[in-house]
Amino acid sequence: MTTSNTQVATSDTTKKEERQPVKPTAHFAGSHAEIIEALNFAEFGIAPKAQPPAQRGVLIETGRNRIVFSAYDFETAVSVTVPAETPLAKGSSLVDFPELKKTLAAMVAGETKAVAARTRVSLAGDLLATEHLTVPVTTHDVHEYTKPLEAVPAMATMDTGTFLRQLNRVLPAAGRDDTLPVLTGIQITLDGETLTMAATDRYRFAVAEVCVTAVQPSKEPLNALIPAATLSALAKRLKNHEGAVGIGILEDDHAEGEPMANWPTPRATLSLGAVTVTMRSLDVGLPKYQSLFPETCETAVQLDRATTERAVKKCQAILTAKGLRNVPVMFAWDADGNLTLAPRMDTPEDAARTKGMPIPTTITHGTGEGLRGGIAAFNPSFLLDTLGTFTTGTITLHLGEMKDGQISKPGLFTEGPDMANQDYKHLVMHVRLA
Repeated sequence: MTTSNTQVATSDTTKKEERQPVKPTAHFAGSHAEIIEALNFAEFGIAPKAQPPAQRGVLIETGRNRIVFSAYDFETAVSVTVPAETPLAKGSSLVDFPELKKTLAAMVAGETKAVAARTRVSLAGDLLATEHLTVPVTTHDVHEYTKPLEAVPAMATMDTGTFLRQLNRVLPAAGRDDTLPVLTGIQITLDGETLTMAATDRYRFAVAEVCVTAVQPSKEPLNALIPAATLSALAKRLKNHEGAVGIGILEDDHAEGEPMANWPTPRATLSLGAVTVTMRSLDVGLPKYQSLFPETCETAVQLDRATTERAVKKCQAILTAKGLRNVPVMFAWDADGNLTLAPRMDTPEDAARTKGMPIPTTITHGTGEGLRGGIAAFNPSFLLDTLGTFTTGTITLHLGEMKDGQISKPGLFTEGPDMANQDYKHLVMHVRLA
């Protein structure tokens, strides 16, 4: 009986000890500019309304002359390593992120940008200091903090500029309807020496490829569906990144019968030097889309991109001026094969009196005979998004067979005249006219 009571008492004591908040012990000294830069990246893993409040904190771990800033909002985990003066002994503090950033800004108020950038900042547990001020900052209990997802080691590396350019081409095609979460992501596929990114909102489909250098080749293609909003925010920071970008992908490949608690979390990690951004993959992937992209076409038409873009903007503005919403613009070929772009009017009388803007063309495949007297109608906003993703002076529109004076399938846009061997393709749904 005595032994039992002793065990119960010991157990209760242990529980009480476990509930005691962990004392903040991080110690460092570094420049204001470096700390702010690290926190700006860490902010990708901060959700202002995350629960519990501890999840709104940034975990600062110090030791061996470095600081590691970590943040995790249950979807995105960020880790930033900064060289700095720290004790050899390890320490950690879970500091309230919004307050920390505001306090750091306040402590250099009144200084020039140059002086503020080189101001020496130190942290001792929960005391933040500069040469002028020392103030406590709010810390959270690390027991209430869910540790960030572990980063996936880089399996391949790629040129930052190329990756960013191709990512920005695909992003406009991602859906924004949260009721269809699968369409709000960018599907990333790593296969050998090629990284493919794909996105669709049901009305257009963009696919871009990036050549990579394999570090840890995988036997099978690896896939992750990453929220487009996360990649869009990250793309803005990549503009200033120098050096290569590493990528690692982890799929859910748990063994049959393995407890769910042991299943790996599907995710992808982008490595940017001292920064890793690990993004949880959405639960499902895009449907197989290869068959959506035609392998042959009836006619391929080369267009001057700048002229086409100006024409679409003019036609869209006319539709807005007339109060016409959800109305397409139309590529129309006359009996001689000349192309114009015009807004679709709301009455046959107005349509008959409307003259479109001429667009110079070159037929690069087929004869163009099937286009004469035909129409291809597109959503003007989608069309402008598409044109904006290209950088060359000309683009090629690949069209299927005309039926009843209209194309029968979506239009495929590429940079080169051929349909194969393109590192970027954009499929835009044709608007069927009644």
